[in-house]
Amino acid sequence: QGVSSAASDVYKRQMMDISDGLSSELMHICKPVISSLLAGMALVILSPLLLTISVLLFLSTRKSPFFLQTRVGYQGKLFKIIKFKTMTDARDEHGRLLPDNQRLFPLGNFLRTNSLDELPQLINILKGDMVIVGPRPWIPSQMEALPPNYCRQRYSVRPGITGMAQIHGRNGIPFCRRLCYDVLYVRRVSFLLDVSLVFR
Repeated sequence: QGVSSAASDVYKRQMMDISDGLSSELMHICKPVISSLLAGMALVILSPLLLTISVLLFLSTRKSPFFLQTRVGYQGKLFKIIKFKTMTDARDEHGRLLPDNQRLFPLGNFLRTNSLDELPQLINILKGDMVIVGPRPWIPSQMEALPPNYCRQRYSVRPGITGMAQIHGRNGIPFCRRLCYDVLYVRRVSFLLDVSLVFR
């Protein structure tokens, strides 16, 4: 009876592992599709707002309203993240960029404070670079400074516009805690978790 019970436990664990694997695979397939559909609808609905912000930024800076930066995405692939520009390109006499707080202009500060500068990332979602919910994408130099095991876990999911770290404090929490939230999300990722994070 003991052998039979042990065999049953092993069988249950194997079935649970298979189920978890199928659920994870399904998430990787369905999540980008669902995110793209939602992003497409959001772009249509928000197009008047996006156009207004773009025009105001152009009038404020006389330059492109968009800021592009290289980030690390799914499976370590590099991509250009798209954001509304919130800072000028002002430089000192040596040609070096001035500190962020000196380059931040009123409209840019408003956009950043209300996370409106992130809206163009809906285009990144349509391109397949990102999804709605997931760890925020880091720049390559940041990822290079992190432990390989952490990077492997981060690379296993697509980055998102919002995630656990953003819900629990964004930049207001210690950097190490943000890293922990990212790993926690990767280990617990599910549709229900994503929905709960979106509506929090």
